[in-house]
Amino acid sequence: MHLGHFSISLSVKDLAASRDFYQKLGFQVVGGEATQNWLILQNGSCTIGLFQGMFDKNILTFNPGWDASAQKLESFTDVRDLQRQLKTQGVELTSEADESSKGPASFTLIDPDGNPILFDQHVE
Repeated sequence: MHLGHFSISLSVKDLAASRDFYQKLGFQVVGGEATQNWLILQNGSCTIGLFQGMFDKNILTFNPGWDASAQKLESFTDVRDLQRQLKTQGVELTSEADESSKGPASFTLIDPDGNPILFDQHVE
């Protein structure tokens, strides 16, 4: 099962302070929109999303169809296929992608320790 590019989405209290902190660790802003309270930072193949006021907890995030530079992969496992595989294994989902749709979609689940996991596909 190939889940896609991994990142962590952090729920932050002060976007500018968090950006400044992670830049000191060598991360660079590669995307996002500060005026909309979110930024994407990278250091090598490590990706962190900073989100102010958008959700309550930090979220483990997988992006099927993307490489580490948010470029579309030639071949990948569609988010709906991942969803079906996990449901077949008895994994309970907290939100689901529309099985009849194509292209961008997402689903979520919670791990045994209460950590949210987002599968967020942005490509067709």
